[in-house]
Amino acid sequence: SDAQVAAPSLACTWEDVHGADDWRGLVEPLHPLLRAEVVRYGELVGACYRALDLNPRSKRYLNCKHGKRQILQAVGMADAGYQVTKYIYSAPDVTLPMGICRPCSKSRWIGYVAVASDREAGRLGRRDILVSFRGTVTCSEWLANFMSALAPARFDPADPRPDVRVESGFLSLYTSDNGTGKFTAGSCRNQLLSEISRLIAEHKQEDMSITLAGHSMGSSLALLLGYDLAELGMNRGVHGGAIPITVFSFGGPRVGNLEFKNRCDELGVKVLRVANANDPVTKMPGVLFNESARVLGGRYEMPWSKACYAHVGVEVALDFFKAGDIACVHDLEVYIDQLLKIPKVDVATASSVNRVPSMFESWRWQMAMIRAGEWLRARLNE
Repeated sequence: SDAQVAAPSLACTWEDVHGADDWRGLVEPLHPLLRAEVVRYGELVGACYRALDLNPRSKRYLNCKHGKRQILQAVGMADAGYQVTKYIYSAPDVTLPMGICRPCSKSRWIGYVAVASDREAGRLGRRDILVSFRGTVTCSEWLANFMSALAPARFDPADPRPDVRVESGFLSLYTSDNGTGKFTAGSCRNQLLSEISRLIAEHKQEDMSITLAGHSMGSSLALLLGYDLAELGMNRGVHGGAIPITVFSFGGPRVGNLEFKNRCDELGVKVLRVANANDPVTKMPGVLFNESARVLGGRYEMPWSKACYAHVGVEVALDFFKAGDIACVHDLEVYIDQLLKIPKVDVATASSVNRVPSMFESWRWQMAMIRAGEWLRARLNE
C-alpha cells in the first residue's frame, strides 16, 4: 500500500517534513509527504470537533462525549496510532471588555494530549507527543479571536521579555486559572506543561518530537504553547539536545507582535500555517497594523511598529470560496478537502487516518445556531 511504501521515507525524513529546514523546497509545490502529514494532523484536530458535545441541554455541553480511551475509536479514527493521555480544559470566564459576553458557568474542553503508539513511532521515526486543539465555538471565544490589545506574555519569570507581546484574548484563554471546574486542575497552561513534562520524562531515552496542531483559536493556543515550552527550555532531551517543536496551524489568526515572531524564530519553534486567502480569521487581529505596516518605504520604522501584529512561520496558501456557503472559508473540513485536491506528483504518500466524509456537515449549522443563541442571550442579559 501507499502507507507501507512511504513509511521508510517518512521515518528517514521526518525532521525535514516537520520544518527542520523551514520546509524549503517542500511547500511550492506541496510535497506529498508533507501534505499527508498536514492532512493527518488536520484530521486529529477534527477529532476534537467530532467528539465535542454541542447540545446545550446536555450535562456534557462543551465537553467531550467520550472517555480518553475511546475518543479516537468513537470518531472513526481507531487506526490513528495515538493514545490520548489527557484532556485539556480552559477556564469558563475568559476576560472580555465591557461584559460583551456572559461567561459560561462550565469549563470548556478544548483538546487533548496524545502520544504515538510503539507501532506508529516506528512508522514516524520518533515518538511523537501531540497536542490537538479545537477551534472557536462560543461567543466569548469568537470575540477572543478579534480582540486587538497586545499584552506581554512573560512566561519565563527569570527573563520576562516585556517587548514580546501577544493578543490578550488568547493569553487569557491560555493562562486563566479555574479552580472550580469539575475536570480541571489549574489553567490550560499548567495542565499542558505538566502533562508534556511527564511524557518527555517517560520517553526520555527515545527520539521525540512535539507536535502542536489547532484550528482557528486552537492554532493560537498551539503557538502560545510552542513558544512557552521553548522559552522555558522544557523541550530538552536527556542528552541536552532540543526536542523539535512544530505547530500545524489551520485557519489561524495572528497571535503576537514582531518581537514575538522573532523570538519564536530564535527559539526554533517551527510553524506551518495553512491559510485560505478568503478566510477573514487569518487576517485578524491587525487588519491595519500588521507586518506590512511597520516600515515606510522599506526604510523607516513607524512609531506604532511595536503594536503591529505579525504572522509566524511558513504559509501553505489555499484559495477557495463557495457562493451560498460563506462559512466554508473557515471550515476545517474544507481546508482538508482543498489540501487533498492539490495535484499530486509521482511520490508515494502516507496517511494512516481514514477520513470520514462530510464530518462537519451538521457541525457548521450547529455552530451558527449556538453562536446566534449565545449572542442573543448576552444581549438580553445586559
